[in-house]
Amino acid sequence: MSVPLTSLPDSARVWIYGADRPLTSEEREALMVDLRAFVDIWTAHGTALRAGVEWIEDRFAVVAVDEASAPASGCSIDAMSRRLGALEERLGCSLLDSTRVFYRDESGAIESCARPEFRARALTGAIGDATPVFDPTIDTLAALRAGELERPAARSWHRQLLGRPGGRS
Repeated sequence: MSVPLTSLPDSARVWIYGADRPLTSEEREALMVDLRAFVDIWTAHGTALRAGVEWIEDRFAVVAVDEASAPASGCSIDAMSRRLGALEERLGCSLLDSTRVFYRDESGAIESCARPEFRARALTGAIGDATPVFDPTIDTLAALRAGELERPAARSWHRQLLGRPGGRS
């Protein structure tokens, strides 16, 4: 059953999927219509999941489920992944590639690249400690609401990709 994210508790489990490229308004709308339709019928072991979806930062699809009502199961999570895989094919973009790194460039635009490319950019000084990065591995709505999705690279797991101890700004 689809509900607004604002109605879900802080303890809601979250999955964040980043698009590897900016989507057109038509693509974003198609993605969200499809995800909402999926969440409307999403179940775990026959029990409807109380869940919501939202598009944020013009680059990320957020899916959240209130596991106090009913926990998401491995099969239900697999179903969501299959749905996103079909959307990737239809839209010609990547949503499930967990090896991509998302960050803000100097102009404030969100960029994405493979981890080796991020490290190479860090080694040239194009990316440093203060570079805002996105952590789509956060797993609760509380973390999302607290602003933990975006933070400086030095205060994120991304610091290990800076290629030097502690990085540099």
